[in-house]
Amino acid sequence: MNVPWELRVAARYLTARRKQAFISLISGVAVVGVAVGVMAVLVALGLMTGLQSEIRTRILGATAHISIFEGSGDPFESYAEVVEKVRQVPGVAGAAPAVYGKALLTSTTGSAVATLKGIVPADEATVTDVVEHIREGDVAPLEEPWEGPAPVLLGSALADSLNVGVGDVVTVTSPRGRLSPIGVLPRVARVRVAGTVKTGLFEFDSSWAYLPLAAAQRFFEQRNQATLVEVRLDDMFAVGKGTAAILAALGHGYVTTDWVQMNQSLFSALWIEKMAIGITIGLIVVVASLNIVATLVLMVMEKHKDIAILMSMGASRGAITRIFMLQGTIIGAVGTTVGGLVGWGTCRILDRYQLIRIPEDVYQIASVPFRLLPGDATVVLVSALLVCFLATLHPARVASRVDPAEALRYE
Repeated sequence: MNVPWELRVAARYLTARRKQAFISLISGVAVVGVAVGVMAVLVALGLMTGLQSEIRTRILGATAHISIFEGSGDPFESYAEVVEKVRQVPGVAGAAPAVYGKALLTSTTGSAVATLKGIVPADEATVTDVVEHIREGDVAPLEEPWEGPAPVLLGSALADSLNVGVGDVVTVTSPRGRLSPIGVLPRVARVRVAGTVKTGLFEFDSSWAYLPLAAAQRFFEQRNQATLVEVRLDDMFAVGKGTAAILAALGHGYVTTDWVQMNQSLFSALWIEKMAIGITIGLIVVVASLNIVATLVLMVMEKHKDIAILMSMGASRGAITRIFMLQGTIIGAVGTTVGGLVGWGTCRILDRYQLIRIPEDVYQIASVPFRLLPGDATVVLVSALLVCFLATLHPARVASRVDPAEALRYE
């Protein structure tokens, strides 16, 4: 294989020893600077991407992709018919009715405000992963007829705050009272804990409870009615197309909302954080590229005699330019490769062993997962190589302008 002589000279200059050991040391520092910069950017992007994807996955595990409401804002009278029509729409994985309401849950040792959701467990399993996240107890009591207090599934953190477990009885008080001869009285019912649910999202685990649909309809006085119909799609990112198909199948009189609209502010904030952190930490690569400039400038000053000799032997100014551009490119390529490998390995280790813990009540999850997307990694690596290449242009141009006669006059 015939290696260009410019590349051989560039590699020799970078690995010079003895008198030029200082130049080699600076070159090594430049390589380390580029590697650290690339590694830092990859880890930062992996962190933000992992955080965003994990929160999205857990939110969609506890909520539906699309929610359908009556256009008038009233509860559904014909929710069973709507569910059947929606299930026939292509791209729909499941549909289920639900009843929502707020209530105060009270035990002998505590109280908490919670969101009550009335569900049909078999249907709910087709739109959310709540049934799969039951930590203690079982969903079976919600599927069977019951006598006495209705069965309920509590979020794990909610159950802990109430200090209750499977089999304990909790009092439920609705803020919507009922009329009586002595005025408005609060609506009160008793429920028995059938199990606890741990979705991994603090918002849901600390303030959600799940009742049989019939029990929720009775408690909120929505006889044979549903607050909304929830839908899960085969492709969670196809909510626009899925919504249009569902509304076309149902006709007029219905409105929808989807997971993108409901969580837009959260994911927008995470995206802005990802871009801001990526750009800020990416400046490390720019700073490292200045080391390449300094290295090449020193190299030109040290090698002006060699440059003059090469030009006297017939080397063109373009060849001299290529020698120093290749030096900077080699530094950038080695640093980028090392930084890419170390960054990828760091993301794998941090993700596997969950080494970074974060406040669960702020970010909804207890530890940060790391997801390094191929697209993000490619952009970082290519950008780092481009920055390093641009850093070589000025020193290489200076080297090509060396006057051989002037350089050799005093040698």
